[in-house]
Amino acid sequence: MIIRTKAPLRLGLAGGGTDLSPYCDEYGGYVLNATIDMYAYCTLEVTTDKCVQFSTTDRGESFSSTAQSKLDMDGNLDLHKGVYNKIVQEFNDNQPLSLKMTTYSDAPAGSGLGSSSTLVVAMIKAYVEWLNLPFGEYDIARLAFDIEREDVAIIGGAQDQYAATFGGFNFMEFYEAKRVIVNPLRIKNWIIDELEASSVLYFTGITRRASIIEEEKANTVSRNTQALNAMHKAKQDALAMKEAVLKGNIPELAKVLNQSWESKKKMATSITNSDIDNIYNLAIANGAYAGKLSGAGGGGFMFFIVDPIKKVQLVNALNQQAGYVINIHFTKDGTRGWKII
Repeated sequence: MIIRTKAPLRLGLAGGGTDLSPYCDEYGGYVLNATIDMYAYCTLEVTTDKCVQFSTTDRGESFSSTAQSKLDMDGNLDLHKGVYNKIVQEFNDNQPLSLKMTTYSDAPAGSGLGSSSTLVVAMIKAYVEWLNLPFGEYDIARLAFDIEREDVAIIGGAQDQYAATFGGFNFMEFYEAKRVIVNPLRIKNWIIDELEASSVLYFTGITRRASIIEEEKANTVSRNTQALNAMHKAKQDALAMKEAVLKGNIPELAKVLNQSWESKKKMATSITNSDIDNIYNLAIANGAYAGKLSGAGGGGFMFFIVDPIKKVQLVNALNQQAGYVINIHFTKDGTRGWKII
C-alpha cells in the first residue's frame, strides 16, 4: 500500500507572535492567516521488512533502522522520528511499524510559511490514512503541535499546525492550556481574486533564526513594555485585518498590513535588518502599498500588496535582487490524503 498526503503552507497576515506561549496564555492571541498553493508532501509506503526508512528529497537527508517502538532523537530527521514515536506509542499499542516515508516541501525551513509544522501535519495525515485513525482537524493540529513543540522541542507558536490542517482563510484564537478556536472565514470569490491580483510573494533568500522567537518569548516573560505593547497592537491588527478581508477593502488591508509590520518589528530586535529594509523600500518605490515578512521575521518570504496595474513593475524590480518572486494562489482546503492500493 502507498499513501500520499499534502498540506498547504500559509501566509501570516496579521497577529503573528500572539500565538506564542506565554503571551497567549496570559493575554490571549489573535492571528489571521491564509493557506496558499505551496505544499509539504509525504509518501508513506507500507513495507514488510521490519525496517523504518525516512528520506527528504529536498534536503538530501535520510535515516534507516530496524522497526522499533521508539526511535532515538539525535538531530537527524527528528520531526519524522517524533511523529513515528507518537503514533506508535499512543495509537498502535506501542507496536513498531514497518514503513518507508519520503517527504519534501515547496519551501525551505525558516521560510516564514510554516514549512516545518506543515510537514508534520502531512506526515500525521499519512498515518491517519494508513491506520484509519478517527481524527478530525483539531485532533491532527493539536497532535502536530504537541510533537513539534514538546516532543521535538522546536520553539514556535501554534498557528502553523492549525492553518495546514484546516486550510483557507482563518481567524484563530489562542488561549491558556493550549486552547485554540479556529474561525474559518467565508471570503467571496471576487475578494480572493482581487487579493491574488494585488499580492506579490518574494523569497529573500534569508532563512530566519530561532533566536527571534526565543527573544519574543523572553520579552513577554520580562514584561518588556515595547514588545508587549507591540503584541497587543498586533492582536488588534488581526481583528482589523479580518474586517478588511471580509469586506474586500484592499486599501484598508494594506494600511493594516503596514501597521502590523511596524508592530512586528518592535517584538524583537532582529526581526528586520538592513537587507530586509532595503527590499521593503524598493517595493514601495515600485508601486507596493504595503509589505511585511511572513512568519517570525529575520528572513524568509516577504508579502506585498500592490496596485495590480503596477504588479509587473514590482515583480521585475524584485527579481533583479538576490531573491525571487513566486506566483501564488489562495487555497480553501487543508491537509489531504489518498491511498494507492
